[in-house]
Amino acid sequence: MSGKSTPGTSGKDYEMSGQFTPDNSAIVLIDHQVGTLQFVYTMSPDESLRNAVMLAKTAKAYGMPIVLTTSQEDHIQGPTAPALQQALPEAYNNRVKRAGIVNAWAHPAFSAAVRATGRKKLIMAAVTTDICLIFPAISAVQEGFDVLAVLDASGSSYEVQETMARQRMERAGVALTTTNTVIAELVQDWSTPQGSELIQLLIATVPTTRQRVA
Repeated sequence: MSGKSTPGTSGKDYEMSGQFTPDNSAIVLIDHQVGTLQFVYTMSPDESLRNAVMLAKTAKAYGMPIVLTTSQEDHIQGPTAPALQQALPEAYNNRVKRAGIVNAWAHPAFSAAVRATGRKKLIMAAVTTDICLIFPAISAVQEGFDVLAVLDASGSSYEVQETMARQRMERAGVALTTTNTVIAELVQDWSTPQGSELIQLLIATVPTTRQRVA
């Protein structure tokens, strides 16, 4: 019967309305460069990069399209973080190098690369939420894409910047999420080969000590 689960079934064929899946989504990673990472203070830049690498590994596990872009590599921003280069050698070699355009979507080669994936759902993270993520995320939504902004693979220098960027994106129709939630949404079943591989990434990020809740 519609809307009800049948006892004994795995639920593998169930799909939420609007669900992001490996078959309908692309991963977009923006400006995770060694210099720009140092501008992130609202969370650990190492954790932010780790989460971006987890997104990259998830995309590779499913053969999902990946678009990688950088800005002014020969300036303070520096090169793409080595961990991301190692996780995505092909995407790194094919990265879109921008000369300084802030809104990556306004760079014709970048937006063309995203459109060329053929996917209308974008899982997007950028090194800074308040500059590198907000503008392409909103621009993509305005062009008719569904966008998940992965907030723990992004960050800002100050909490007010992070808060204002999140609020503006959400008002514009960008859905906000985190790395673990994205991976779980894509996997849906931990017993699959990809699920068995990717759950190990999630387990490895669990804190080793519990923080006391005030």
